[in-house]
Parts: sequence; structure tokens; C-alpha cells
Amino acid sequence: MGGQSVIVLDTHALVWWVDDASKLSRKARQALRVHARRRELIVSAITVFEIVTLERRGRLQFKRPLREWLADLRKLPEIAVYPVTDVVAERAGGLGDPFPGDPADRVVAATALSLDVPLVSQDTKLRGVAALTTIW
Repeated sequence: MGGQSVIVLDTHALVWWVDDASKLSRKARQALRVHARRRELIVSAITVFEIVTLERRGRLQFKRPLREWLADLRKLPEIAVYPVTDVVAERAGGLGDPFPGDPADRVVAATALSLDVPLVSQDTKLRGVAALTTIW
């Protein structure tokens, strides 16, 4: 899956893509549109965990019940949920400092790095990682 065949979405990019694409940068929106038409959008399984956790803690709110939102997400043909494989976990655990310490960020970044594809993210910490190609 090397090159630009797919792109990985960070958690906020996924939520904004599904609920309010106007929050995305123009460059991110354009990349997502192109890859969505080809059914080439990937989210890490840990992104689902992060969404559920953020919603439970009141840091993320949806206009409908979360279970419905997630069920609809799973029906989107352009988005594939990528598992946290042992390779991704090893890569995430091996990311050195000053890489962001948040485990979810590490796994999302490691997913993009393992697949050798860009990550759509507004997160300045992730965008500052030289080895990681980001779109924003």
C-alpha cells in the first residue's frame, strides 16, 4: 500500500469529515474527497476507542446517539477500519521522543507509517514529526 494509494485519518479529521467537513482545511477536504471517491480512507481501530472515550468523558458530542453514529460510520464504503496489528503496536511503542506521548496518537501515526501513507491531521505535534507525511 505504499505511496498515496490510501490515506489515514486522525480522530478529529474523521469526525469532521463525517459531521462537518467545513472544519477541515481546504487541502485536507480536497485529499479526502479524492480518496473517498476511490474508497481509500483508513482509520485505525484505536480511533473508534478514542471516539467512544471522548464522548463518554463529555469532550466530544454528537447530534445523535453514539451507537448510531458508529453504525453509520461502519456503513460508509469509502472508510476502512485498520486493526492495531502487532506490527503497528511495535512501531507505536518504538516511536522515540519527542514523539507525542498520547498512545492513541502514537498508534494512529504508526498506522500511517507502517502503511507508508500520509496522515490527515491538524495536530501540530504530529505534523512536526519529520518521518510522518501529513496533510492539512
